[in-house]
Amino acid sequence: MITDKDMATKSRKLRGLMQQKLDVRGRDLRQSLRRAGRRLPRSVRKRGADLMRAEMLAHNPKTARQVNAIEVDQAYEYMRAHLEAIDVNEQRKTRILSLTGAIIANLLLVVLLFVVWLWWRGYI
Repeated sequence: MITDKDMATKSRKLRGLMQQKLDVRGRDLRQSLRRAGRRLPRSVRKRGADLMRAEMLAHNPKTARQVNAIEVDQAYEYMRAHLEAIDVNEQRKTRILSLTGAIIANLLLVVLLFVVWLWWRGYI
């Protein structure tokens, strides 16, 4: 059987990791996972949903017996391992490079359309 305190510490640690790695804040695990959205893979979001359900059940002593502690520990370790493996600097580089690539592609498209317009109007 898992207690409310165990779930609270696991939730707090996961929220701290999400804040550190994904810059996502929330008052509870549900809000943090919702704000993380698609930045987390589907399997991690599914494990997070399992943890949210277990956290809700752990608040009541009668329903806390329904929670499988082994599954909760596996889901917690899976999420923790994924979040710790995230490289913040690599994410930042990827985001900057993709933004730069999009800007350059748009500028090339505008220049190409301008040249086509000049050709169409007979200036070239």
